Amino acid sequence: MTVPANNADSPSVNDLLTAVLFGPNFRQEHGFWRRLLTTEPFRRPGGGTPDERLALSYHRLRILNNALDSGARVAADPRALSALHEWLGPVDPALTTVAGIHYNLFLGSLLDHDADTPRDLSDFLALRRVGTFLCTEVAHGNDAAAIETTATYDRERDGFVLHTPHAGAQKFMPNTSPAGGPKSGVVAARLLADGADHGVFLFLAPLTDAHRALPGVRVRRLPARMGSPVDHCLTSFDRCFVPRDALLSGQQGRIGDDGRFHSHVPNRRRRFLASIGRVTPGKLSMSACAVGSARVTLAIAVRYAGHRMISASRAARQVPVYAHRTHHGPLAGAMATVYAMSLLHRRALDRWEAAPDSDRDDAERLVAVAKGWITWQARDVIVECRERCGAQGLLENNGMTELLTGIEGAITAEGDNLAVHAKAAAEMLFSATEQETPPDEGPGDLADPAFLGRLCAAVEELWFARARERMSAAPPGDPLGRWNAASPAALRGVEAHAYRQADEAYAEAAARLPEGGAHARLTELRRLFALRWIDRNSGSLLAAGRLTADQAASLPDALEEAVAVVAEHTPSLVETFALPERLMSDWPIAGPRYADVYDDPEGPWHRGRRTGLRGRAAEFRRPVCGSRRRPLREKVAALGTKGVLLAYWGTASVLARWFEKPQVDADESVHPKA
Repeated sequence: MTVPANNADSPSVNDLLTAVLFGPNFRQEHGFWRRLLTTEPFRRPGGGTPDERLALSYHRLRILNNALDSGARVAADPRALSALHEWLGPVDPALTTVAGIHYNLFLGSLLDHDADTPRDLSDFLALRRVGTFLCTEVAHGNDAAAIETTATYDRERDGFVLHTPHAGAQKFMPNTSPAGGPKSGVVAARLLADGADHGVFLFLAPLTDAHRALPGVRVRRLPARMGSPVDHCLTSFDRCFVPRDALLSGQQGRIGDDGRFHSHVPNRRRRFLASIGRVTPGKLSMSACAVGSARVTLAIAVRYAGHRMISASRAARQVPVYAHRTHHGPLAGAMATVYAMSLLHRRALDRWEAAPDSDRDDAERLVAVAKGWITWQARDVIVECRERCGAQGLLENNGMTELLTGIEGAITAEGDNLAVHAKAAAEMLFSATEQETPPDEGPGDLADPAFLGRLCAAVEELWFARARERMSAAPPGDPLGRWNAASPAALRGVEAHAYRQADEAYAEAAARLPEGGAHARLTELRRLFALRWIDRNSGSLLAAGRLTADQAASLPDALEEAVAVVAEHTPSLVETFALPERLMSDWPIAGPRYADVYDDPEGPWHRGRRTGLRGRAAEFRRPVCGSRRRPLREKVAALGTKGVLLAYWGTASVLARWFEKPQVDADESVHPKA
């Protein structure tokens, strides 16, 4: 028998699927961030007050910055920004928030403007000053083009006077307190020169020193928000002067040496959009953060389901809770969704990065649609996984509650999801034309992925057609009334558009895989993903003649069959997420010995082992809930001086029980020992 010489070098099924999730340059794009989060400074802390946790996030930001070749290189690379959010988001949402603001919105904005004008960025690159971004106001959220903070050009001093005219114009939620060190901000303000309003531009302004706000700047902390602590503040300006080069200028406008305003963009809204172009990479970053958080939560839930044993039908026998369809069914569906989220995120990133100017609007719309859909799907996945973990999923040390509250921030950041999808719905509704009905290709087969893909496209067509009909039927002369009549169906059309894009991303990824296990797994996931969506829309498809009555009746059986196939492989599919074991060990329920975290050294079950230790047992404590694979020096440090003395005095049985625990690998944690 002849064996091909390259068999040993052929990638495994898991390697192929990891490349599907992360792209072909997994090591180059993701390796640094994946390694960084396993280093000791980024391990999950044990408790701490909100202020202590906030200080830790800024401390980690400096460690991260010192590990980079160049912060400017990260700011200029949307793939690096996405990878940062994808890996660090599940570990420290507060760190991810302040890092995203500093590198993307602040540094990125500085780099995108004044390409021909040198600007000293050394303080920001070395993090001697942390950067932040001030755009949203109390009275202006998604309508940021209407902000009211002013920047009035002063000819005599050759600079701008930043001013907040009333309470509604206060900058809302930027991280502008002195926490984390001195801060500077990129401030969105309305440029007033020679008595004219030239629209909204960005201005660089120092905000605080290490202890307090600078003169002309007022900073007040907002009430604590849900989720990880970030120093969100209200910020206002009282005739704060900045020099002329504080204006981030470009083709959209500048103040020349003659003191006059010049612009190559006549439309004020276009000027504003050019100024805040960094919002699009921000949307990609929010999608990446949601994808990473959903992956980690699903991995924890699947592993816990594999080693959480419950009584079977026979009282003497136990099975993992994952054995039950009621448990593994939702997790299998979540796996199909997480793969779809990952593929749609990469599709949007690739399209936006490669789009020529003529296709830029379409590419940015896909980024916006993907951000809304992915973050909403992530919330559904995280909620489902939390419920599958029962009360354990409610405890902070198991990580899920932090990720759930963190995803709420992503849903609102860089444009509230509903507003973003409503804008996309209007653009798609008014630009769409009636599509020709494709030629009849027969009744189709629910086992055929291509047929399911055509049904996904049909759902999108049906909802937009319904939106156009409702708009046409609305009374003329009332634009808002016409939009209100059409918008619910149009929003469903945008949702269907996201599903179609995700299904097409599945198809493209499967087409690039060779025949074999990886291709089969991805095809199974695609089929389950499509069937779940088609089942939700089966009534509309049936009424439109896209499904037969027999197909509609057989959908539940087809769906159950797809669930069973995917559920069989879901534990192994978790490994394709490439989550380091050292990371997973920081969430107790991700390991089979999770109950040991709750052990009580003073419990009666230890009484026989504590002979002669009366009065001393209370001084023995386990390490903080977290890693089960800490180095020996850390375990000794966790014991403290008295604990070491106890060990020296003869508590060999207790120490042996601690130090001699078997190490847990990823496979063992999912598949319990017989």
